[in-house]
Amino acid sequence: MRVLVLRHVPHEHLGTLARSLEENNINHQYQNLYEKGTQDIFIEGYDGLIILGGPMNVYEVNKYPFLEKEDRVIKEALHKEMPILGICLGAQLIAKALAAKIIKNKEKEIGWYPLNISREASSDKLFRHFNPEETVFQWHGDTFEIPDGAVHLAESPLCTNQAFKYKSNVYALQFHLEVTPQMISEWLEVPENKREIDSLEETIDPEHIRSQTPRFINRLNRLAENVFNEFCGLIGK
Repeated sequence: MRVLVLRHVPHEHLGTLARSLEENNINHQYQNLYEKGTQDIFIEGYDGLIILGGPMNVYEVNKYPFLEKEDRVIKEALHKEMPILGICLGAQLIAKALAAKIIKNKEKEIGWYPLNISREASSDKLFRHFNPEETVFQWHGDTFEIPDGAVHLAESPLCTNQAFKYKSNVYALQFHLEVTPQMISEWLEVPENKREIDSLEETIDPEHIRSQTPRFINRLNRLAENVFNEFCGLIGK
């Protein structure tokens, strides 16, 4: 079995999800959409699709032409009822493919934030591993509306729609369940990310994020292992 992984920037990769795929004997193939001359995206021969995060907006098609290709291939994967997991931008792209609106969130979430699980999530195969309240890592300014026919799974005080499930095979997560301490440190040093934080006029403190990471990362990684293993169980069924 193998999955296609759509990557938008070099520093946003599978993180802990890579280990879950390996442990479940699932091969993965990155398609690096940020590389010049990006080829068309094809899902033939794959058993699942994973769409990672990125700093771009889903509607910036003129600046990032690959977004149009992604929209097409996500719709194709939805039609084939392929297991799909979207993280951050990936979740927004799934929502857009399902005709839901993508809008600016009332406030950017960058760092560690509380996450509340919906009543429907408690019986879900992936989300049953969550406690009613968790602390997760976030980095986003946009949010999605819940598509018609989808199940709302999670919210945070600053963002009503943090996750949804569509049918039994599609999961969209606004938050970053896949991060490691190394990824967080790297993201805080990416020039584009530093400019974004600077533009927020000291409302986001990178040192505070760094200091909080040891407190929350172990629980997040254990949670990620359970959730990602459940997702891997959907692949090849």
